[in-house]
Amino acid sequence: MKPRYALYFALLALLFYVPGLGGVHLFDWDEVNFAEISREMLLLGEYGRVYVNFLPFWEKPPFFFWLQSLGMHLFGVGEFAARLPNALCGVLTLPLLFRMGRQLYDDRFGILWAGTYFGAVLPFLYFKSGIIDPWFNLFIFLGLYFFILFYWKKEGFTGMALTRNPWVYLFFGGFIVGMGVLTKGPVAFLIAALTMGVYWVYSRFRWYAGVQHFLVFTVAATLVTLTWYGLETLKNGPWFIYEFNKYQYRLFSTPDAGHKGFPGYHFVVLLVGCFPASVFALRAFFRLPAEATEQQADFRRWMKMLFWVVLLLFSVVQSKIVHYSSMCYFPLTYLGALVAYRIIRGEMTFAPWMQLMIVLLGGVYVAATLALPLVMPHAEQLKGMLKDPFAQGNLEADVHWSGLEILAGVFLMALLLWFFWTYHQGKKEQAFWRLYGGMGVFIMLTLVFFIGRVESYSQRAAVEFFQSKSTEDAYLITHGYKSYVHLFYGNKQKPDNPDSYNKEWLLRGPVDKDVYVCTKVHRAADLAVYPELKEIGRKNGFVFFKREATK
Repeated sequence: MKPRYALYFALLALLFYVPGLGGVHLFDWDEVNFAEISREMLLLGEYGRVYVNFLPFWEKPPFFFWLQSLGMHLFGVGEFAARLPNALCGVLTLPLLFRMGRQLYDDRFGILWAGTYFGAVLPFLYFKSGIIDPWFNLFIFLGLYFFILFYWKKEGFTGMALTRNPWVYLFFGGFIVGMGVLTKGPVAFLIAALTMGVYWVYSRFRWYAGVQHFLVFTVAATLVTLTWYGLETLKNGPWFIYEFNKYQYRLFSTPDAGHKGFPGYHFVVLLVGCFPASVFALRAFFRLPAEATEQQADFRRWMKMLFWVVLLLFSVVQSKIVHYSSMCYFPLTYLGALVAYRIIRGEMTFAPWMQLMIVLLGGVYVAATLALPLVMPHAEQLKGMLKDPFAQGNLEADVHWSGLEILAGVFLMALLLWFFWTYHQGKKEQAFWRLYGGMGVFIMLTLVFFIGRVESYSQRAAVEFFQSKSTEDAYLITHGYKSYVHLFYGNKQKPDNPDSYNKEWLLRGPVDKDVYVCTKVHRAADLAVYPELKEIGRKNGFVFFKREATK
């Protein structure tokens, strides 16, 4: 192995994933929700049970919040600490993909797989976010990977050196999947088990692993999860765990928080969001040249099965949220790298339909990043095209557009031209390095030029309002929409008055502190029935009210 490549990818990840983490406010809901949980962990000193708004929150296990709260302990409560765990996950992921790719094929493939992941849009963005999924996905993928190594060692596959006892691979596989359960819930084990089940069906119901093997895998996963499930139950009884599992069932059976979508939602998300890797991955679902070793052929099967298990599972799930299909990023980038690897080696052609898709999907990104800087300075003129009063108010935000923002789109357009020119000059390998490396630069430019401006339109007025009240001893609430901004940016402390959770008491009762309310413009009229509530301002679609203490 050449360690320098792994080191280079770790340094590349540090260079691209860490800078700018604290440059823009956390986004409602998920980023703010998770950061608030971690902030409350520090305030309460309670690391076993998850709370939000100082009430039990049974939707998620605690592992990711342990990472965030550690970051907040070291760097202070804020955006940087909330997003740092995922940046570090990226620093770990890229070298791991290189190592796996090298073991399966060679250095070229290892570099190509890690580079493919680095240059795909959504995987890059998730490493700069404060959501749970990067760690969750990594644990599932690594757990399944160790299970595959166990199977290969047990079956005596040749072509890849496996020096450990098969039971070691099996135990670590289960243990790591258990970490996934501790990160986001039982769906981690479900994805791994379903993929194993599909492989069993593919094997014509041959028991490629014995009952005792699956039992050891499950026990290993259970040992990890018992550090939370078991201790929580022993300490506080079964109520919290019961509610947690009931929520997991509801998440699969009903649309969560209005997140509905059409059946092909996740296919479109992956096709557009994982550009350009998705274009090459599509080709992998058709006939490919034969692999040189048993492991290569078998791993390709496993990755296809994992991809379809995740895609179909979350297409069936009623809630349609972008990051639900993010577990597909690993098999998708592997398959995309495999096709690129074959093209570079001259074993496949870069078909015209693939070149056309690169142009069309890349053109979507080019058009968006060129159009926004030209259109948004005239946002006031767009208001008449919108029927939603809140969206109209969003466009009133005072956002400065310098015109330099088009550089992102210009860069991508030049990059795609450079890629095609290099490829057709016969420099195939260089073409792919330039494409994936350049995509990383494009995504960074897009974040620098656009993410803060998007946040200015969408939520900054509310964030700044609650920040301005964070030092007051007051009650902060929202009306007519769900948010966690008032908790995190309002720096809410543990309440000593249980009535503070009663909205009617806050708006009509004998309150002992001032009450501040934020609502959206189309819901402001709802509050007219509360005569003591006075409007104190409105900005960018948000309306702010105050009720003074009555005693």
